[in-house]
Amino acid sequence: MSDNHGRVINFGAGPSALPLSVLEEAQKGLLNFSGTGIGIAEVSHRSKEFTAFVDQVEKNIRTLLDVPPTHRILLTQGGGTAQFSVVVLNLLARHRLLHPTATPEETTLDYVVTGSWSKKAAEEARRLTAGHATVRTVVDARVYSKDGQSFDNVPPHAEFRFSARPALVHYCENETVDGVEFAHDAQSPAAFPFDRLLETAGAGGGALVPLVADYSSSFLCRPIPRLADHAVIYAGAQKNLGPAGLAILIVREDCIVDVDAAARLGAPPVPLILSYKQLADHGSLYNTPSVFAIYVAGLVLERMKASGGLLYYEAVNKRKAQKLYAVIHEGEQKGLFRRKVQQGSESWMNVVFEVLGEGSENKFLEGAEQEGMKGLKGHRSVGGIRVSLYNAITEPEVDKLIAFMTHFMKESSSKSEVNAV
Repeated sequence: MSDNHGRVINFGAGPSALPLSVLEEAQKGLLNFSGTGIGIAEVSHRSKEFTAFVDQVEKNIRTLLDVPPTHRILLTQGGGTAQFSVVVLNLLARHRLLHPTATPEETTLDYVVTGSWSKKAAEEARRLTAGHATVRTVVDARVYSKDGQSFDNVPPHAEFRFSARPALVHYCENETVDGVEFAHDAQSPAAFPFDRLLETAGAGGGALVPLVADYSSSFLCRPIPRLADHAVIYAGAQKNLGPAGLAILIVREDCIVDVDAAARLGAPPVPLILSYKQLADHGSLYNTPSVFAIYVAGLVLERMKASGGLLYYEAVNKRKAQKLYAVIHEGEQKGLFRRKVQQGSESWMNVVFEVLGEGSENKFLEGAEQEGMKGLKGHRSVGGIRVSLYNAITEPEVDKLIAFMTHFMKESSSKSEVNAV
């Protein structure tokens, strides 16, 4: 068996690639976790060894992201999609406690829709809140797209229409399907308009703005801008951190409320398993959690700390994305590739583009697979090519893809010249 266990390069969007060293360490833990003589998939989630491990996972997330003491870190199940519902129920409970006589028309939930996942989140909010609240679209990026129907941009800041004192404001930082991401440079027109939000949604003072961010596909790839200004940040682990089934929550203390007291005032009842307070009061161990997923995530976090933390990963991820966009641009100049996202709104994590010419996309995918690179086919809803550059994808692996793309362009150009003759 080869040193890399016969593995290929996994550019898939999720479950994502994991570091080989982490997988090898996890193998050991499957047999004997923390010297217990019991495998991690068998060990009690209430054992002192596992509870200590969970505490360290939370501490490492707090350290890597510089999470302030105003926020709790919680580990839960269901991935990011479950949080579409959980966020709505918990923050409606909070809003009811703050505004016990508010009517459904006065109870607004604001959604910034920049891609497939934020669209789904808004749809779930509408399904859950009928008769309890009004769900508003702050802005719909499709209106500002090149074709009027695709998600390919972050809209101009002037177009964001926030409610005054909403129950929540939700956005998706990185759209995995569509390859659209809010810029981290505060001066960029594609950055999230925090100042505009605070000017409008926080008008008149009072409670802090309940800003919610879905960070599922960009969690821990670089620091989170203005983390302290968020009420809730959630992320499915299966992109940058670990196996599917685990979600990480960063929840501001004022959003951890008594959901039963809110229900008595008319808020929708919240199942205890979904209550932030229940989760927080039990140290993320109200019921049996995703033990193995937490274990692997913990190993990844330790590796990240040892590698230099988020500033190291931010620098590497920036280089990876810049290299890949540069070769796509070269292909555009030759009429072979076409990027799908408007300049300035492109994702670092999920790079999407099209290979032009009849049959060319299949040739690209087949050629890449022959070179040991998989997971490059775009999401079934949008097609094209999608290259996911999560933390475990190394720079040399990206360089290998770029070398293949360069060779593919050279071959395609040569055939075009022959056909022209």
